[in-house]
Amino acid sequence: MKRNLTARTVVIVVTMLICLFGIIGFPKSKTELVENVKDNIRLGLDLRGGSHLVLEVQVQDAVKSDADQTIERLKEDLKKENIAWVSMDRNEPQSVQDADNVLIAIKGIPATQSSAFRNMVTERYTTYVLTALNSTDYSMRLKPSDLIELKRDTVQRTIDTIGNRIDQLGLAEKSVQQYGQSGTNYEVLVQLPGVDDPARVRELIGTAAVLEIDSVDPAHENPFPSREAALAQLGGVVPLNMKLVKAKPRGRSEGEEWFLMSKLPVISGREMRNARPSQGETARTWDTNFTLSPDGGKRFGRYTGANVGHKLAVVLDNQAVSVATIESKIEDSGRITNLSNQEEAEDLARYLRSGSLPASVKYMSENSVGPSLGADSIHQGLMAGVAGLLAVIAVMLVYYRRSGVNAVLALALNTVILLAAISYFHAALTLPGIAGVILTIGMAVDSNVLIFERIREELRTGKAVIAAVDTGFNKAWWTIVDTHVTTVVSCAFLFLFGEGPVRGFAVTLTIGLIANIFTAVFVSKTIFDYELSGRRRMETLSI
Repeated sequence: MKRNLTARTVVIVVTMLICLFGIIGFPKSKTELVENVKDNIRLGLDLRGGSHLVLEVQVQDAVKSDADQTIERLKEDLKKENIAWVSMDRNEPQSVQDADNVLIAIKGIPATQSSAFRNMVTERYTTYVLTALNSTDYSMRLKPSDLIELKRDTVQRTIDTIGNRIDQLGLAEKSVQQYGQSGTNYEVLVQLPGVDDPARVRELIGTAAVLEIDSVDPAHENPFPSREAALAQLGGVVPLNMKLVKAKPRGRSEGEEWFLMSKLPVISGREMRNARPSQGETARTWDTNFTLSPDGGKRFGRYTGANVGHKLAVVLDNQAVSVATIESKIEDSGRITNLSNQEEAEDLARYLRSGSLPASVKYMSENSVGPSLGADSIHQGLMAGVAGLLAVIAVMLVYYRRSGVNAVLALALNTVILLAAISYFHAALTLPGIAGVILTIGMAVDSNVLIFERIREELRTGKAVIAAVDTGFNKAWWTIVDTHVTTVVSCAFLFLFGEGPVRGFAVTLTIGLIANIFTAVFVSKTIFDYELSGRRRMETLSI
C-alpha cells in the first residue's frame, strides 16, 4: 500500500514539475519570471490585438501557368517529332469561377500527322484531355481530378509561402490557414497578433508577389514613355501573347517606362532556390543574386544562350523591377542589378527565398483589433474566472469541509496542467479559450461532486471509511469517463467543422477534460489514501 502510494506521489510531483517548467522555465528573478510566463503563454489575436485578413487565392493564375508551361513543352515535343502546327495559345479567364474553363487551342495540325499527334499527347500529357474540334484543330483541358488537385495544391502552397514570409520577419505567433470549406472556396485567413496595422500586414506579406523573368520583345526593346504611347505605336492593340508592363520607378528619375514583353515567362518564381543581397558595382547601388533549380537552370541556359544581346526583365507583381541585356549564357545563377538601396535588395531576396506565390491574391477583408480591446478582454475574462473559482472553492470547503480541500488541490493542478499544455503545444490563448478554461473548472468540480456524493452514499449504508472511499471512487469512475468522452466527441466536431476561435475553445476544453480525469480521480484518490494511511483507524470522514 505504502509502496504504491509512494509511486503515485512521484508521478504527481514529476507531473507538477514538468508543468511548472513549461509555464515559468528557470527564472532567476521576478522580472524574468514574468517575462517567461508572457513568452510561454501566448495570447491570441482577440486578447493581444492584431490584424485579421481574408485573402482569396486567384487559382485561375495557377491553371493558366500550368497551361503556359504545357504549351512550351508541347512546342518542343512537336519540333522533335517533326509535327507541324499553325498556332498554339490559350484563353484568358479573369476570375476564380473561370478557372475550370482554361483551354489550350492547337490549330493547323496536318491531317496526315493527326494520329502521331494524338498518340504523343495521350502518352506524354496524361493530366490533359485532348478533344478534336475538326480534322486539323484540337483543344486540351486539364482532367477534373488533376484540376481539383492543382487548385488544392495552389491554396496550400500559398498558405505555406505566406507563413514562410511571416516567419522570416520574426512573427512566429501567426495563424495562416484555409478559410471555409476546402474545395468550395479558395480563401486564406491570416491572423497576426501584435500587428494592428493592416497596411503594414500587406507590406509584410506582399501583394501578389508573383515573380517571373520575361523576355522583352526584340522589336521594341526601348521603353515606351507611357501606356498610351505604346498602344499608339502598336496600332491600338497589344499583340497576341504579349503584355505591356510598367517599370518600377528608380530614384528621382521622372517619367514612366513601359516595356512590351512575352506573356510566357522564361523562368517563374517556383524555379528559384536561393537569393541574397549584395553590393552593386558602385557604393550607391545594390544587387540581388539568385540561384535556380536544375531544371530551371537548363531552360534558362538554353534561352539566354540563344538570345545574347536581347533584353530580359525581372517582373514582380506585374512590375518590371529590373531590365537588363543578356551579355552571355546564364544557367543556374543570375543577378538582379541596379536596385535603389539595401532595403530593396533585402526585400527582393526575402521574396525569392520564401518562394513566389503560385497565384496572385485578392484582399477580401481587413480588420484590426486594438490592444486596449484585448486588455479589456483579458481583464474581464480573468475577473470572471477568478470570481467563479473563488465561489466554487467556497462552496466546496463549506459543503464538504476538509474533503473539499482535496477538490481545491485537484482543481489547482488541473489549471496548471492546462496552461502547461498550451505552452508546450505552442498554442495561443484566446477569449474562447478562457471560456474553455472556465468550463473545465466547472466540469472538474462536477467530477469531485460525483465522487464525494458516492462516498457519502456508501458511508450511509454503514461501510467503513476506507471501503466507502474505494467503492465511491470505483462507482464514480465510469460515470466520469462517460461524461468526459461525450464532451470530447462534441469538441472533435467543433474542431473539424469550426474555424479559429471555435477550434481554440474545443482544444482548450479537450485538454482540460483529459487533465481533469487525471486530477479528479488519480490525484484526489492519492490525497484520500494519504489521509487514510495514518496509524490510527478513522471512524468518520469529514465530507
